[in-house]
Amino acid sequence: MTTKPSVLRADARRNRERILEAAVRAFSEKGPDVAIDTIAKAAGVGSATLYRHFPTREALVEAAYRNELARVCDSTAKLLTDNPPDRAIRLWMDDFIDYLAAKQGMADALRAAVASGADPFAETLDKLATALGTLLHAGADAGLLRPGIDPFDVGFSLAGIGLVTSAPDQRERAGRLLDLLLDGLRYGADGSESSSRPGFGHNPRRLCDVSGPAAPTALRSASH
Repeated sequence: MTTKPSVLRADARRNRERILEAAVRAFSEKGPDVAIDTIAKAAGVGSATLYRHFPTREALVEAAYRNELARVCDSTAKLLTDNPPDRAIRLWMDDFIDYLAAKQGMADALRAAVASGADPFAETLDKLATALGTLLHAGADAGLLRPGIDPFDVGFSLAGIGLVTSAPDQRERAGRLLDLLLDGLRYGADGSESSSRPGFGHNPRRLCDVSGPAAPTALRSASH
């Protein structure tokens, strides 16, 4: 009996996801020189299967990083469907802190990939800006978050929380700081108080307009 192509594609997608998840763990825990066979074994696939998806170590590192980025950035629609916007952005903040932790764990592997000519960070700011701007916009429209919040302000805050609570035993503190940040985003949502300077929360892609050398260092650090 011949296996249907759709089944093969589904199996290939599952294999790819398992490989990427195993790669993030391996590069984070064992460093950039971890054996490819070790990653394949952790993913429950053969080395040949891994190499069919990712012919080089650099390709695997880049794909693993981009997969983590996509995981957090592509979650906004479901979060907003399942939760009020203020709750959705709070859950997204948790995911963003986890993304920063994974990126930090993979730092050596990412540096090695960049040195070889790969560009894992292409479009990172664009994706983060779109996700964050969407959440802020939804919260403002629902009257749950203050309108006109500058996404850079939120990005700086999240990057700072990620930096000062990067140790695993600081995760509880990170949660408390995220709660405080959310309280700040809610303040003035009823129009009784608003920021005196213009923001661009209703156009999240504006954040990408300054993603070059002039982009604020802390937020660029979060995306690199």
